[in-house]
Amino acid sequence: RQRVAIARALVTDPAIILADEPTGNLDLRTGVEIMALFARMHAEGRTLIVVTHEPGVAAHCPRQIFMRDGRIADLAERGW
Repeated sequence: RQRVAIARALVTDPAIILADEPTGNLDLRTGVEIMALFARMHAEGRTLIVVTHEPGVAAHCPRQIFMRDGRIADLAERGW
């Protein structure tokens, strides 16, 4: 279901993609494939906002905003 939901969201070619726990309920291989797809889309200039509790998923993102109790707790940016 998760893969179908992602495919449905991408078929309209949106300018901004909001992905809430995009690898949730996916096996490891499919999760890696989804994050690789997101990386390609980002390289093409698309804006992606990924919400996750998984440090491994967050590690794929060039900018990270850490929230605690509804407030920004920390920022990180990697020089991609």
